[in-house]
Amino acid sequence: MSSTDAEPLSETDDTSGAFPRLTEGQIAALAAHGRRRSTTAGEVLFREGDRAYDFFVVLEGMVAIVEDFGGHERVIGLHGKGRFLGELNLLTGQASFLTAVVRDPGEVLQVPVEALRRLVTQDSGLGDLILRAFLLRRYVLIGLGAGFRIIGSRYAPDTRRLRDFAARNRLPHHWIDLEEDEHAESLLRELGVSPDDTPVVIWAGRQMLRNPSNAELARLFGLPSPRAKDGLCDLVVVGAGPAGLAASVYGASEGLDTMAVDAVATGGQAGTSSRIENYLGFPAGISGAELADRAVVQAEKFGADLAVPGEATSLERHDDHYAIGLADGNVVRGRAIVIATGVRYRKLPVPGMEQFEGTSVYYAATLMEAQVCVNDPVVVVGGGNSAGQATLFLTGYAQRVRLVVREAELTENMSRYLADRIEQNPNVEVLLHTEVRELRGHGAALEAVVVEDDETHERRTVEAKALFVFIGAEPHTRWLSDQVALDAGGYIRTGPAAVQHRDDGWQPLMLETSMPGIFAAGDVRSGSIKRVASAVGEGSIAVRLVHDRLGGRAAARTVVTQT
Repeated sequence: MSSTDAEPLSETDDTSGAFPRLTEGQIAALAAHGRRRSTTAGEVLFREGDRAYDFFVVLEGMVAIVEDFGGHERVIGLHGKGRFLGELNLLTGQASFLTAVVRDPGEVLQVPVEALRRLVTQDSGLGDLILRAFLLRRYVLIGLGAGFRIIGSRYAPDTRRLRDFAARNRLPHHWIDLEEDEHAESLLRELGVSPDDTPVVIWAGRQMLRNPSNAELARLFGLPSPRAKDGLCDLVVVGAGPAGLAASVYGASEGLDTMAVDAVATGGQAGTSSRIENYLGFPAGISGAELADRAVVQAEKFGADLAVPGEATSLERHDDHYAIGLADGNVVRGRAIVIATGVRYRKLPVPGMEQFEGTSVYYAATLMEAQVCVNDPVVVVGGGNSAGQATLFLTGYAQRVRLVVREAELTENMSRYLADRIEQNPNVEVLLHTEVRELRGHGAALEAVVVEDDETHERRTVEAKALFVFIGAEPHTRWLSDQVALDAGGYIRTGPAAVQHRDDGWQPLMLETSMPGIFAAGDVRSGSIKRVASAVGEGSIAVRLVHDRLGGRAAARTVVTQT
């Protein structure tokens, strides 16, 4: 069943805790912060595009969750007695992707959102139930193809850019492919748009953007933008992967005026992982997206400012602070800096790569990429855990997955539990001691990959509509120019290794760079362990060292008590 034909979630449906019913005790706890009121049929409680609305619990009657209200309406779900409304945007301040309209009159409990935010931090049981439901609802909306529309060709790089940005930021959307969707042409005629003017974004059934930039798309849905402060931040975090998010959480919770910026999305490379199974405390595993979203809510709860997209392009030292220049011309200033820009996946140096780079070659395996290759053969390249996780995830969508591994053994760079699952999966063919030599296709459409066995030197052509590349990474440090010491691979040196040639006696702290007050954490740091847990640890340690370096220069703020 396609997303556009999906049946609405019924009053009795639940998806792993996405739609729980509150107990009388939980409703009573919420009632102390809100008011009961009656509802009438047809009343709109909140509307698509609203960036501020209250939290509602249905006490009597029925409320429908509707997409494109007043236009080509589509009912997404129905909520009755004991259910609460809303999803993740209620906590993050993003625009609502749906409309809530009363279907059967009755009564609701209306709680101001600020009161809800305070309550969920004080009542851990109720808070976790609401947060988990909101997170799961976001993923349900993404799976249903709810939200805004992206209309464009799969072979247009700008279509890919918009879809990538939406997917990385977990924004619910539906892609209408000009090549595959039979209704695409008539929809464009209705909108008065020619195929040459695509991609376009349609929001709330009425607002249209022609090939918007990532920043324009972010502003449309309320993602916070980088802002220049009149004064100084105590801490500016550059990068919002696990290390950057940890630094943001600990910095803000310990009283530092904290701002974090990221060029693409919160979560970093970890945010694209379908399942992290070896992270402490999650025996059943957790998706990178859920881990990132939980961290974002936590950081914002403590008062951290998170801005996306905010690409750092320069670093300058001033008398008592540092200035980070951003791609949009803004400048953010901080007394201390934590650099957590992580790494970017390396590209395959093979003929034909440029031809397919923007359309058929991928460096992540999320739901967005999986939907493009449903029932198609695909090739995954790489021998590490990222390649293994992507391979297993894609078997649920692709017709056939071939894993191309340069090493002679699958376990040489991959965890045993992943290797075992891959070897037992009948939908995966593993090509050991093999490398990709060439890509073939017509126009921007990939059709096949030429691989070579490194032992026999035999070449073969394997059918592939998409290529997923996970062959290692390089640090994202070019924007730093020569401001801090780097190792031969471009990673940031920290601690004693950062000042090998300095003779003034100054010694950096453990995660401090060659510049006093600038720290590095996570994958971007020379010698780091490329694991989510270690990145989180380094982000938290960096904040402790920031306190040591700043001393009494940090701004006085109310510190949230925590254990």
